[in-house]
Amino acid sequence: MQTLRASKCGLSTTLLSPAILDVIDHLSKAGYDAYIVGGSVRDLILGESPKDFDAVTNATPAQIKQVFGRRCRIIGRRFELAHVHCGRELIEVATFRAPPKKAVTSATGMILRDNNWGTIEQDFARRDFSVNTLYYQPRKGIVLDFCHAYKDMQNRTLRLLGDARQRFEEDPVRMLRTLRFAAKLDFKIEQSIIKIFDAACVAQLREVSPHRLYDESQKMFSMGKLAALLPMLIQFGIWQEMFAEVQPEITSLMQKAARNTDLRIAQGKSINPAFFYAVLLWQPYLERVAFYRAKGVVDAEARSQASIDVLKRQATRTIIPRFSEMFIRETWEMQARLITPKPQHIMQLAGHARFRAGFDFLMLREQSGDEGTQAMGQWWESFQTLNNDAKEKHIAEYQRQYQRSRKKTNEQEVFTPLVVETQVNSRAARRAKQKAETKQARDVVVQHPSVDMAMSSSHPILKRRRVQRDLATVIFGPTQ
Repeated sequence: MQTLRASKCGLSTTLLSPAILDVIDHLSKAGYDAYIVGGSVRDLILGESPKDFDAVTNATPAQIKQVFGRRCRIIGRRFELAHVHCGRELIEVATFRAPPKKAVTSATGMILRDNNWGTIEQDFARRDFSVNTLYYQPRKGIVLDFCHAYKDMQNRTLRLLGDARQRFEEDPVRMLRTLRFAAKLDFKIEQSIIKIFDAACVAQLREVSPHRLYDESQKMFSMGKLAALLPMLIQFGIWQEMFAEVQPEITSLMQKAARNTDLRIAQGKSINPAFFYAVLLWQPYLERVAFYRAKGVVDAEARSQASIDVLKRQATRTIIPRFSEMFIRETWEMQARLITPKPQHIMQLAGHARFRAGFDFLMLREQSGDEGTQAMGQWWESFQTLNNDAKEKHIAEYQRQYQRSRKKTNEQEVFTPLVVETQVNSRAARRAKQKAETKQARDVVVQHPSVDMAMSSSHPILKRRRVQRDLATVIFGPTQ
């Protein structure tokens, strides 16, 4: 073990949040050892801003609860932890762990329970990557390095502690963390890790809870390096274990969405990880919609049932929470409504709660070359920049185009009779035809014994003509 000066590593208390300092100070005053550990220390040394801070101590979870009282909540069965609330921030506090006296593992070696307390020397050996084993004591200004982690960071190398295959068997999620850290930190993976990344090793992910895999997928989507991570998921065979119905191929839509997500994170904007799930599962959704349409199911019902099927199949790998499922389904449903909106519903759509997500999804489809959008992404983009008067004109212009397209569609759907009568366009020809029909009617003779020759051409009713009357001799009104 070597003790490094915090200032040499670029660390200072000014870079820390008041919440983590409060936790460290309370534990130290209570007589316990407390350190900042994990990814927060790693990110600070690399010059990045950590999203959260984790602490580690020799106090047990019950003792941590005594120190912080109602601000503390103990969670977890497999790894018992303490969550300490400091205002709006949440600090995760763990206890030094020792190797289990009696290993509680699955048939493949995955650790099912790990609540054996130990010393700091035993704790560092239980961690996964060397770059996560730096213990920072901010009040003393020192960093404890047990396994040359600082050197690995300078060499930008990702190294597992101990035997790589055994560490993956203990917790298969470490495979996902390996790729995530390599993409996020731009580190090269040690060769000993790459050698064991085979199909049998990756298949161990099926033993991990789908809820936990969903949490890991959220971290992957929101780390800001998603575009670099996607090819690695395919390269190391992780893709098939994470996404049930998605082909291991990065489409133009996925690539565009990944870059857009990374850009938003770099700009400090918020993202919804469920949005990228909507992108990933878009093609299986379209295939399922086509399946139901081929069976004669109406479009609205086909889209609804297809979304249910796709999300249900994905739940066998990663269980998406109910509210995220609703977000994905509504984003998909908005596509049909935004591409062919009814003129009277345009203003209502623009104020819909899922309009922004649906519009962003539509623009990504259009920018990735999807012709099914019918250029409506640009139409909605320009519509949002107009004032109210200009929006009404924009809607009126769209309504004229909408009515013309509907009229054209209706004309194409008109039933065409099998026998088409020849229409006579000439006026002389119509008169000749009418005269011939009249002559034929006069020459008709009913061939019946009882009324023989009763309706011949010489019958008075056929010879009767309209007599013009002199209206001057007609008396109007009451008569005598």
